[in-house]
Amino acid sequence: MVQNSELPVLVDFYATWCGPCQIMSQVLSKLSAQMGDKIKIVKIDTDKYPKIASRYAIQALPTLLVFRDGKQADRIEGNEAGRVLMNGQLLADRLQYLLFSGSST
Repeated sequence: MVQNSELPVLVDFYATWCGPCQIMSQVLSKLSAQMGDKIKIVKIDTDKYPKIASRYAIQALPTLLVFRDGKQADRIEGNEAGRVLMNGQLLADRLQYLLFSGSST
């Protein structure tokens, strides 16, 4: 899905027992409404899909990975994800930069 997507893909690695993940889910719902068809948002439960989480070295929850042109363009995890939760606009601004800047990290 990530490699073949024409749109950037934001992958939210989460767990159902993770409180900050539940808050992030609300932030991502708003972001999805705001960004519309400019980005795909995919959620992966690390308890159900541990091999995928391991492949991307997920160590903290929530972790967000952004893929553009099939390659990882950004990673937000741990304390940084906490800052994003406190300010959902920070995530939107960061994604807008990735979508329209033409550069990736």
